[in-house]
Amino acid sequence: MIRSFGTTRDGAPVRAVTLGPADGLQAEVLTFGGILRRLSVPGPKGRRDLVLGLPDVAAYESDPAYLGCLVGRYGNRIANARYAYQGRIVELAPNEGANQLHGGPRAFSRRVWRLQDYQAGAESRLVLGLTSPDGDNGFPGTLEVTAEIIVAGGDLTLRLTAIGDADTPVSLTWHPYFNLAGDAQVAADRQMLRLRSQHFLPVGPGLIPTGALEPVAGTAFDFRRPRLLTPRHNHPQIFQAGGYDHCFVLDGEPVPDEAADWAATLSSPDSGVSMRIHTDQPSVQFYGGQGLASQYPGLGTGVCLEPQAFPDAPNQQAFPDAILKAGDRYSRVMRFSLSW
Repeated sequence: MIRSFGTTRDGAPVRAVTLGPADGLQAEVLTFGGILRRLSVPGPKGRRDLVLGLPDVAAYESDPAYLGCLVGRYGNRIANARYAYQGRIVELAPNEGANQLHGGPRAFSRRVWRLQDYQAGAESRLVLGLTSPDGDNGFPGTLEVTAEIIVAGGDLTLRLTAIGDADTPVSLTWHPYFNLAGDAQVAADRQMLRLRSQHFLPVGPGLIPTGALEPVAGTAFDFRRPRLLTPRHNHPQIFQAGGYDHCFVLDGEPVPDEAADWAATLSSPDSGVSMRIHTDQPSVQFYGGQGLASQYPGLGTGVCLEPQAFPDAPNQQAFPDAILKAGDRYSRVMRFSLSW
């Protein structure tokens, strides 16, 4: 189903697209920002919403928390909104102090995407497209981006592709806030998290990675076995970030007899809903949502699990390369498998 969701302040029409059957997993995606506004499953008292959402386009246009949006050209932070490449400095547009966050001001999360294809049915499919012009927030080259979103059975899949005409950093991701309790007023830290990760990236001022990889073993960052999300305030990095807002490297060994591509699991003891995330991205950013209380009093609580490239990789030679070469095709996938 496709319906109108109002217009932007510039007068551009926005549509809301519902994927999935009435008796199963459903997702509502906006053409504005590629926002996952709703994700819901059937429950004994009606449908249970599993992500946080806002009521209208105006709320999303002024949203400081990136609720549910597609993020690009570069998810997370780039230090000092600049990087060096092939002997020159590329200046980007800052939007978080001196740094750039999530692609800069009016990035992919603030644009109306093209609705390129839609198929209803037991396997619902939506394809969104966006052209990021040369110099967009400082990034070189024109980049053509496609987001294919599929709901089939208990799976929500996002496939992200891009191709550009100049070498440019690219790290595309999705930014939903999950609360699997089905009630956003239930504390999100009552959820159980597991991460297939032996290392995380410690951060310094501005939440920029220091460049080190720190073992999680025996620390507040050890989620190799499922545990409650309540922060353990016995680690200086918790104080540095005001909670969890860190990148976890997907370098852990898969558990025997389990699929090797799972990255994270999240579950709610309150609802019995669980979710497994599969991805070919090298890391997952875990944000505990601690900023929501001041940004949206009364909205509720949620946490983000964002498959992505390493933050600040264009400035960190030891990190995996995140430069998309001209003419090459960027392709990444994330799949959220729900059970209830």
